[in-house]
This record gives sequence, structure tokens and C-alpha cells, in this order.
Amino acid sequence: MKKTLKRHLILGLTIGCTLLSHAQHKINAQKKTIAFPMTEKHWATVSNNVEFTSYKSTKVARSKNESDIAIMLKDFVFTTGIIEFDVELKGQGFPGINFRVSEDSLNSEIFYLRHFGKPNPKRRTTMQYAPVISGVNLWDLTDDYQAAATLYENQWNHVKLVVSKKQMRVYVNDMEKAALWVPALEGITKSGRIGLTGNVIYANMKITPNATEDLPTTAGYDPTYNDPNYLRNWQITEPIDFPFGKDILKGIQRNPGVAIDPAYLDSTAVWKPIEAGRRALINLTKEFGGESVSPRRLIWLKTTVTSDNMQEKLLKLGFSDEVWVFINKQPLYKDENYFGSPGMKEPRGRATLDNTSFEIPFQEGENEILIGLTNYFYGWGLIARLADTDGLDY
Repeated sequence: MKKTLKRHLILGLTIGCTLLSHAQHKINAQKKTIAFPMTEKHWATVSNNVEFTSYKSTKVARSKNESDIAIMLKDFVFTTGIIEFDVELKGQGFPGINFRVSEDSLNSEIFYLRHFGKPNPKRRTTMQYAPVISGVNLWDLTDDYQAAATLYENQWNHVKLVVSKKQMRVYVNDMEKAALWVPALEGITKSGRIGLTGNVIYANMKITPNATEDLPTTAGYDPTYNDPNYLRNWQITEPIDFPFGKDILKGIQRNPGVAIDPAYLDSTAVWKPIEAGRRALINLTKEFGGESVSPRRLIWLKTTVTSDNMQEKLLKLGFSDEVWVFINKQPLYKDENYFGSPGMKEPRGRATLDNTSFEIPFQEGENEILIGLTNYFYGWGLIARLADTDGLDY
């Protein structure tokens, strides 16, 4: 009996070790680095100005006419791993890589460099990560995901992306220290194709699937998580068309002399709850889609704040693109944040709490904060934080 049990134990251990060895071999095989030279064999042309040629003793992809190229890696689906490539800067622009690209090409993650004049190693806007949702690059909602790096002109820059399920580290030229760390990838795809764009020269692409170094698979810390001052719970309406030249206010014969035009909001409006996501952002592009540049749309948001007494509190607001704020149905604040316009807010048209701040006069009891928010240009969203919440409940 004891000999039989011993034989079974030995057999079980042998099978277990064999299976473990096979599994480890499979994992190692999955982590094998694969080279994808810049040739038509490996890359499909999306734009018609791509030239595959030899340059500096290697195979490259470059532009025939000094305009941006677009190429897509053939027959490869990327989920997690290490992506490395070399890029030589040529024309000005935003050369970058899209990964986890959906079949319709409308959703992906994007990392890109900015090249406008002589590179400055201290310029925080040298590079950026952003999700692409419904064809919209949410660069103006992701100011957090920008960083500086040393870039070289007229020579290769080596870029390395380490991508886990939910995080990413990017190395540019310095392979010892990450130039950009993204604690939470905010796209909606889990896997997909890989594409390159820009008026640059690309070379030496290689991918190591499933190799993520020590990068966690789950999302990292959200710096707003422990802060109760953010207004996170709202109700929203469906978007409506709101052409330029229109205004949500109409004149009335009493103080304050204006009111919301019922063509844009009345008692029949249907409201549904929405909660702020990471970075305390109400991401309306994720909710309703859109285009990079589209007809102007309007949405309404509202929330209730209860005050112990009559008092004023400072509200810091980040928004894109235009905003109208009402307190207890009275107009309080109006502003715009269009990139490139005279009225754009710091930091350069992106939605952050640096955009604006103003005092809200709360009455004793319940107070309704109502916000009209438009979108025309790229991302659509809102961030709201009370500087002081003493005597308030929400």
C-alpha cells in the first residue's frame, strides 16, 4: 500500500513538473522578441505617400512628399508587451504610435511626440499619451499624461513602450528612466492592431509580446481618490445640436434679465445619473462619442449641494469647450475654453482645474448647481472641485 502511494506521488510530481515546464516554456515562447522590418511584407500603407527604402544601413518607412504617413502592422494583434522602434524627426508635427487599434480604427491608445522647432528637454509637452474614443483623440482631457524628454534631431531617437493590461511606461532615448508613466490607460480596447503616423523616418520595430517587466496589470493610484472635495455625482441630459450663433439665454423683463431658453432646457428634459471617473473627470466623449471637430453640441449637468447656512464657497472648474453655470436657477458664470482662441484657458485649452474659479453663493438648505456644457473641438468633459466643504453636504 505504501509503495503504491509512493509511486502515485512520484508520478504526480513528475506530471506536475512536466506540465509546469511546458507552461513555462510556452510563456517564454510568448515573450520572444519579434522583429518587424519596415518593408511591405510587414506593413500596410494607409496613406498613399509611404516609401519603404534603405536609410543609414537599415530598412525604413518615410514620406515621399513631406506630409504625414500612416502605416499599419500586418497580421499582428497586440495586447500587452514591449514595443520598441527608432524614429528620426523630419517635419514638424505629432509623430506617434497607435496600439490596440479597433477593427474600425475608431478606438485605440496613442502615444506621440511633439516636434515644433528645436527640442527642449525641459518642455513638459514633448510627449503625450491619450485614449482615442469614437475617433476622438482626448488630448485636451489628459493634461496629466504629458512629459519632457531629450529628443535628437538628424539622428535616431529610440522609443520603448512597456504596456501591461492597464498601465504603461515610456522610455525615450534614456532606457534606464521612464520619461512618461501612465498609471491607467483610459482607452476602451483591450487588444488590437498597431499603426505609425507622422512626417518622420521609422525603423527597427520590434515587439516582445506579454513582456511587461515589473509593471502591474491593474490600474495605479488615482491622485483624486482620497479627495472628497470633488463633485463626482451628477445627472445629465442627452446631447442636442447647438449651432454656432445660438445662445442658451433669452432676455426677460425682470431681474436678472435673462433666463434659459426653453428650446434648450425645459421641464420635459430626461435626466440620468453619471459619476466622475478617474481624475474626477466627467468624460462625455466616452459617454456620447463624437468627432475631433464636429457640429457644436450642448448637454446639461446638475447636482445638489446642501448648506448649513448662507455662505460663499470657491469652485474650481475645468471644462471643454464652453460653460454656463447657474445656482438655484440664477445665472452665475459663463466662459469658453477653445484651443487656439483668445479666450482659451491655461494650460492651453486643456480641461484642468487651472481653467477657472469663482465663488458660489449657497443659500441655507438645498442648492442646485446647473451647468450647460458644449463641445465642438476634440474632447468633451468637466472637472469640478470645491476649495472648502465645511458646512456642505453633497
